[in-house]
Amino acid sequence: MKLKSLNIEERMKHYGVNGISISLIENGLLSGTVNYGILEVNSKRKVNKKSLFNACSMSKFLTGMLALKLIEDKLLDLDENVNEKLVTWKVPDNNFTSNKKVTLRNLLSHQSGIKDPKGSFSELDSTIGVPTIVDLLEGKTPYCNVAIEVQCEPESEFQYSDAGFCVIQQLIEDVTKKPFDQAVNEFICKPLEMGSSHLKTTLFDIEKKNLSCGHNKKGELVDGKYPIYPYPSASGLWATSLDIAALVLELMNALKGDSKIGISRQLAKEMITSQRGKAWTGLGVFLEGTDHELEISSMGWGVGFQCMMFALPHLEKGAVIMTNAELGVHQLEGIIGEIYKSLIS
Repeated sequence: MKLKSLNIEERMKHYGVNGISISLIENGLLSGTVNYGILEVNSKRKVNKKSLFNACSMSKFLTGMLALKLIEDKLLDLDENVNEKLVTWKVPDNNFTSNKKVTLRNLLSHQSGIKDPKGSFSELDSTIGVPTIVDLLEGKTPYCNVAIEVQCEPESEFQYSDAGFCVIQQLIEDVTKKPFDQAVNEFICKPLEMGSSHLKTTLFDIEKKNLSCGHNKKGELVDGKYPIYPYPSASGLWATSLDIAALVLELMNALKGDSKIGISRQLAKEMITSQRGKAWTGLGVFLEGTDHELEISSMGWGVGFQCMMFALPHLEKGAVIMTNAELGVHQLEGIIGEIYKSLIS
């Protein structure tokens, strides 16, 4: 993929965006990375290939890939009642689960019947601290003060849910007997050489020179500079555009039967297949189009940051676009949308 007739620096000025990193995929290979601007307004810290951005909800793509790996390792099952393997916490049984139980497939495709309570899953408040996932699911923290339960029959509705991915996180921790960030590092980041990626709920031990600050739609620093989401599986990933591109390439390679981490062609295909009659949702990714022209995507939007991954896996091309700006509009209505349209045309 190539950027066509788009003056990125001029469009950054137009939108008030301080920094952007873009990694491009063509013919199943990384074809390049381009970086523009600065990591912090009024600083001299330039965006480069080692710059870390808040990936926000693109974390769900990473979680989906880890889930596939653990299914291949027989630690998880896509269609089993998750309560069979959950130990530390279990999905409460109620009238909505009497006919259908919650499965990993349901959770990954946002069809578990779990709905996020209004106003939940905000960024980390340092005065409150980091919640345990169990406390969060039990409604014992200000981040989510309502106990999580199924609110409609699984597979009856699509409900985008951070809480559902927190259930996946607890499931992964229970079956691997490891903290989520450690499981990600062992099963995904190390074998794929994603050495810059972090899922820690503190950034104090990360070298700040490569860490991007968040900015609002006026181009000003957000409070705290580095917003953290203490729900790693749902929105806790900090990464370079190159690391996210490596994850996209791993999915493409798995579809060809050449996975580095052991994901089968069949399971990789399942990830990018419409789930339970909902054409737009796969397993940890969203879908558009069909057959050879199928496009997958994952988007992130948090305090001070917006980003997007999209790929046409059968055509073996795609891109990762990460910015340190929250423009207040959907990604496709701002500079990310302009870059996307330039690349896809």
